[in-house]
Amino acid sequence: MSDQMPNAPMMPAGSPSFFQTWIDALTKPNEQTYAGIAASPKAKAMTAYIWVFVSSLIASFISLLVEGATVRNQLAQAGVGAQQFRGGAGGVAITLLCGAPIAAVLGTIVFAIVVALVQWIAKMFGGKGNNDQLAYVFAAIGAPYSLISAVFVLLSAIPFVGICFRIIIGLAGIYIIVLQVMAVKGVNGFGWGPAIGSVFIPALVVFLICCCAAVIIGALTGAALGNIFSSINSSLTP
Repeated sequence: MSDQMPNAPMMPAGSPSFFQTWIDALTKPNEQTYAGIAASPKAKAMTAYIWVFVSSLIASFISLLVEGATVRNQLAQAGVGAQQFRGGAGGVAITLLCGAPIAAVLGTIVFAIVVALVQWIAKMFGGKGNNDQLAYVFAAIGAPYSLISAVFVLLSAIPFVGICFRIIIGLAGIYIIVLQVMAVKGVNGFGWGPAIGSVFIPALVVFLICCCAAVIIGALTGAALGNIFSSINSSLTP
C-alpha cells in the first residue's frame, strides 16, 4: 500500500522554495496547508534534519552568547573586575564553537526521535502519512521558529524590556504546538482526537519518564549525601 495520502492537494509544477514553505507553514495554519507541504516531492526526512540542524546551530550560538553576556554582567554587578574576564575570553570562544554544534546535534537527534514517536502513534490511530512527510512538515514549522526565537532571545537581553520578549517566546511556543497538531492531522488525514493524541501521548510519556528519573536521582543523591554526612559526623565524634 502506498504511503501517499488520499485526496492530498496537488503541488504546482515548480515546488516552492524552502523559504516559501516555511512562511506557509507558519502563516497558513490549516491541515490543507500541511497536507500540501507533505505531498511535495522534496518531503524527505534528511532535508528536515538539515533544516533543524542549521537552525538549531544558529539558535544555540545566539543563546550561548546571550547567556554568557548575562553571566558576565551579573558578575560585574557583584564586584568582579574586568581583569577576570580577559582571561576567560578563550573559554567563551571555545564554549561557543564547541557548545553550539553539540547542542545542534542533540537537538536534531531529539527532533528525529520525537517525529518517529508521533508518527508511530499516528499510525496506530490509522494515519496515512509517513515519517518523511511528518519530519518535513514539522521542520518547516520548527526551523523558522527556532530562528525567530533566537532573535527574541537576543532582544530579551535588553534591560527592563527583555521580559516582554520572553513572554512573546512563550506565547509563540503555544502557537507552534497548535500548528504541530494541525500538521499531524493534515499529514495523516484523520480527525482532531487522533491528532491531539499523537502529539501529546509521547510528550506525556517523556514527562513521566523524566519525573521518575528525577525521583530516582533525588533518592540516590539523598542517600549518598546522608552517608557522607554520617561519615563526617562519625569522624568528628571523639
